[in-house]
Amino acid sequence: MRIAMVSAHASPLASVGGVDTGGQNLYVARLAEELQRRGHDVTVYTRRDATDLPDRVPLPGGAVVEHVPAGPPDPLPKDDLYPYMTGFGAHLARAWDRERPDAVHAHFWMSGVAARTGAHPHGIPVVQTFHGLGTVKRRHLGRRDTSPYERMGSERELGRGCGRVLASCTDEVYELADMGVPPRQVSVVPCGVDVEHFRPGVRGTDVPERQRRHRLLVCGRLVRRKGYDRAVRALTEIPDAELLVAGGPSADLLETDPEAERLLWLADQAGVADRVRLLGAVDPARMPALIGSADAIVCTPSYEPFGIVPLEAMACGVPVVATDVGGHRDTVADRRTGRLVPPGDTAALASTVRDLLGDEELRRRYGEAGRERVLARFTWQRVADGVEHVYRQVAAGHALPSEVA
Repeated sequence: MRIAMVSAHASPLASVGGVDTGGQNLYVARLAEELQRRGHDVTVYTRRDATDLPDRVPLPGGAVVEHVPAGPPDPLPKDDLYPYMTGFGAHLARAWDRERPDAVHAHFWMSGVAARTGAHPHGIPVVQTFHGLGTVKRRHLGRRDTSPYERMGSERELGRGCGRVLASCTDEVYELADMGVPPRQVSVVPCGVDVEHFRPGVRGTDVPERQRRHRLLVCGRLVRRKGYDRAVRALTEIPDAELLVAGGPSADLLETDPEAERLLWLADQAGVADRVRLLGAVDPARMPALIGSADAIVCTPSYEPFGIVPLEAMACGVPVVATDVGGHRDTVADRRTGRLVPPGDTAALASTVRDLLGDEELRRRYGEAGRERVLARFTWQRVADGVEHVYRQVAAGHALPSEVA
């Protein structure tokens, strides 16, 4: 099949860890790589955010990234990109007039707006992955939500009018139903993890030396919604444990990062500053060894559309303590591969982590079960199986709707 992926703000070429770079970038890159490996012809369309970028850049394995002119060729926050999606879509329409894809897969709602504009004139079916819904974000962030006004209305229209929605977890199916998207329109296909890269027993000479008997690790984008402050506060009730925070800008720029500054201030106020270390951005090649050096991975967001970090930890054979939200409910098997705790309950988080750190045999069992669960359900091969099946269904039997219900 000729497959077009539209990922307007999240380039598969970008380094993961910035404010607007994370799981979506990784998802698009790895899915494109796996589908290309299977013999499909994959092109990923992303916004040009620098003048010196080539028009087309090959990914490892043969898929291609095409940079689309849409707005100024500068880095912009993703929430500022909506006005440029009409131009992005017009570019796609012209490109697909020359070479029509069999299926279009849009990643994030703004990409869906552009993909619909480009696909509609040619009757190409669009598969939509939201990578998080505006209704959920607004519920948790309230006035701190900077999403464009048009987001929630656009998501309803896209969900009802596309060929199929690919939801990343079962929670999303219920959210979509509340938005008027019927469950028959939705297929659940989770994210995946590279089980060859993330595996037990990886050692690294550059892993920070342990300063306490137990090590906890949180990792991901250094943004407030990830809830790292809860892990810092919980540390006051977890004696003889250190907390490492991996993510954000490079280590030499951490002092200029507002969230890093806030976490360090909280650690100082809580009296645990000597047990909290911010590492900054960590090279992906170093992550398996860093994860493997921890006794437990702690994931504390108030909401999480999917969450790749628990999968990476489980693939490395490390138990996970995660908030009972969103995708965590699908990935972490409570009391089998780790523990789920109520979001916002710092006392429960501390108590659960304490119990886990006090039982080495339990940590070993959780770690082994986590690796088995990932191998059975969350490899990129399994993800590509599900996505490929949806593409074929949509391409074979569904035309792009002419009206949105």
